[in-house]
Amino acid sequence: MELRDAFPEEFRSQLDLLMRLRRDVRRFRSDPVDEAVLMRCLSAIPLAPSVGLSEPWRILRVESAEARATALANFEKANAEALQGYSGERAERYAGLKLSGMRDAPVQLAFYCDDETAQGHGLGAATMPEMRRYSVVTAITLFWLALRAEGLGLGWVSVLDPEKLNRDLAAPESWKLIGYFCIGYPERLSDTPELQESGWESRMADLPLETR
Repeated sequence: MELRDAFPEEFRSQLDLLMRLRRDVRRFRSDPVDEAVLMRCLSAIPLAPSVGLSEPWRILRVESAEARATALANFEKANAEALQGYSGERAERYAGLKLSGMRDAPVQLAFYCDDETAQGHGLGAATMPEMRRYSVVTAITLFWLALRAEGLGLGWVSVLDPEKLNRDLAAPESWKLIGYFCIGYPERLSDTPELQESGWESRMADLPLETR
């Protein structure tokens, strides 16, 4: 495949729109996700770069009522503890945030990095072993964009006790949790982060870029 010519302007415009509408979704409709569509989106993951071609991504599909209830309880406990770290108006704002779609999202996945994978023979990871985890994040990004292109949304739940979640989901010891994800059809589309809309934080005015 040759890419001597740039992609057409229409494509670039659509790609820009896709990235703007990617958004972290926390409010989902109850509509089920077609399995073929989900598999099509998951097929974007092997397209991601990975250090040493190690492909360290591992995925657990959280489907049983018991597993979902355990994961939700994990979030609720961690969220209550996080609230204690704020006070005054900031605590009130935090308490009003919706930080998980775990009660509604029809698909829930836990993404892991296998830190002990032999694939890739350690290339590029000897000096920076965290590169394997960064590789998983790049795969998640492609998956996220693929979902958005299909009209689906993804919510990244980071308010969790990862060690307890790993035990509850019986993840292998060499797997490190990268993220717990809620997937489904969003209640609405927006190109503005929900945390910005709620007044929790505003975007930087400029990209931090320095020259040495």
